[in-house]
Amino acid sequence: IGRLVIGQNGILSTPAVSCIIRKIKAAGGIILTASHSPGGPGGEFGVKFEVANGGPAPDIVSEKIYQISKTLEEYAICPDLRVDLSRLGRQEFDLENKFKPFRVEIVDSVDIYLNLLRTIFDFNAIRSFLTGPNQIKIRIDAMNGVMGPYVRKILCDELGAPANSAINCVPLEDFGGQPPDPNLTYAAALVEAMRGGEYGFGAAFDADGDRYMILGQNGFFVNASDSLAIIAAHLSCIPYFRQMGVRGFGRSMPTSTALDRVAKVMKVPVYETPTGWRYFSNLMDSGRCSLCGEESFGTGSDHLREKDGLWAVLVWLSILAARKQSVEEIVRDHWAKFGRNYYCRFDYEGLEPRTAYFIMRDLEALITDKSFSNQQFAVGSNIYRVERTDSFEYMDPVDGTVTKRQGLRIVFSDASRLIFRMSASSHVRATLRIYAESYEKDPSQHDKEPQVI
Repeated sequence: IGRLVIGQNGILSTPAVSCIIRKIKAAGGIILTASHSPGGPGGEFGVKFEVANGGPAPDIVSEKIYQISKTLEEYAICPDLRVDLSRLGRQEFDLENKFKPFRVEIVDSVDIYLNLLRTIFDFNAIRSFLTGPNQIKIRIDAMNGVMGPYVRKILCDELGAPANSAINCVPLEDFGGQPPDPNLTYAAALVEAMRGGEYGFGAAFDADGDRYMILGQNGFFVNASDSLAIIAAHLSCIPYFRQMGVRGFGRSMPTSTALDRVAKVMKVPVYETPTGWRYFSNLMDSGRCSLCGEESFGTGSDHLREKDGLWAVLVWLSILAARKQSVEEIVRDHWAKFGRNYYCRFDYEGLEPRTAYFIMRDLEALITDKSFSNQQFAVGSNIYRVERTDSFEYMDPVDGTVTKRQGLRIVFSDASRLIFRMSASSHVRATLRIYAESYEKDPSQHDKEPQVI
């Protein structure tokens, strides 16, 4: 490596890393992140490797890196190297004549990424919405992760939102003592502020800026699968998509099928992939996919090869500016048109891996037995008839690679689903995730709590 590009003060969001890799045609990028899926011996630190397209390393690359790591015989360190991460510009070093010179560039963390966003959105329309006579009052929580500089520079300085719209914008090593996970549990301060009715739109971001949460006035919560489907239905609000067109959608298998209903009306294909953003990259590189998302609040488009929380928030602000309705009105209109996919995820964490393995093995044997087909289950006044079951596997339509054993699915005749998926939370513990989805067409039945469906 002869050239290193680092964000000012060592801070870059994950989408900004993807943006810079693509812009400068880098060989790849390394992100050191306390993400929500931590690695490392203590379980509090992760390393993500991005390849030259700006997306997460595919399995074949990760495996190759692992194989090479087993044959390394030596490495060199340079203990005296000192780089001022706060000073923008180029610094050069002579490292034992191995590279002449070794170049380190410190770049503005926000600048390159902001320039990309300017080519995607109608900033004038969003600015008018945030500052004009009918302006909306917003509340944005950066959760003391890396998003503070982006929120301040883009939403406040560039688009005119008042400075006090943005909270927790100072990146802290311990995130202020609260896990930086944008959900109803950990973004409790934002939820409480939104419930007061003062703000019309609220959003929170995770530690590295690729995931987000949307709230409407009075704390109205938009689940991630609904958010993805509503974004898909309104892509014509975004200049980028009016120019580029919409070629297809992608969603991870556990993500609700709300997106599929929009795709059917728009007459575009949907690709159902295993969990993991790397599976979307191939689809986007080949021109098959314009928008993709996951139920864990990751959403993005082919402008990058990473999920992008701030991009999703700007899409929502664009929709609100165009529709001139509240978040809740837009969501309820969507349900009235497409039906509502009630959706819940239950996580059973800290399982002993051997126990988790036997649970999944026995469950697979049960649901794939012929006697399980066409069984009926009564839940309240609803009767659910099993239509099909399987262990999900995915064949990449681009390169033909097959990924097996990605979760167990029970699909019912009314398109409701139960999904069981194992997620390795660390090298010593596993997490069993159960996803429950129930489809309701009748608008008079759209006001229930997902947990009681």
